Amino acid sequence: MADSKKVIDIIGAVASKIEEKKDELTALDQPIGDSDHGINMARGFCAVQEKLPELEGKDIGTILKTVGMTLISKVGGASGPLYGSAFMKSGTAMAGKQELTSGDFIACLDTSVHAVEQLGHACAGEATMLDAMIPALAAMKQAESSGRSAAEILCAGSAAAEAGAESTKDMIATKGRASYVGERGLGHRDPGASSFALMMETIADALRR
Repeated sequence: MADSKKVIDIIGAVASKIEEKKDELTALDQPIGDSDHGINMARGFCAVQEKLPELEGKDIGTILKTVGMTLISKVGGASGPLYGSAFMKSGTAMAGKQELTSGDFIACLDTSVHAVEQLGHACAGEATMLDAMIPALAAMKQAESSGRSAAEILCAGSAAAEAGAESTKDMIATKGRASYVGERGLGHRDPGASSFALMMETIADALRR
């Protein structure tokens, strides 16, 4: 599906997409959070992008771990530790690998879901990034079991992530800053679920090309 160079290219594309959409992500955060999700994510991925040239020739595990450590150090709020932990755990799972298969990507996402569940003490249905991550994982597993191509598997995951992020409009948040507004949060998409959906869309687009 992707060698280490392609993984670096995809991470660069994700960083560019987050920068492009930072105002939209921040706007999502204004009614229910600290009004800084897009700003924080863009700052973190800008730092990631600066490190990418140093990662050429490194194995995929090292690349993902470096992304995770950078996000933890640069992204404020809950998003830095959550996304950072997800990337770092994925890096551990991919240690030494030079090629990433669709099965490896599913394994990374599975590991990431567990990392976010444990660190955030959250589960599906609580209007968090997990409400995009868990449907994406399920859709990708189903697509893989049906013998779909790598690009089709990623597209299925992307579509499910977007649908999951949209579904958070109908949830009352019980975790994080959004939980403070209670039912007033209804009708608003979760910013973390939305940023994850953006990442999945960017990865799927990169593989289609």
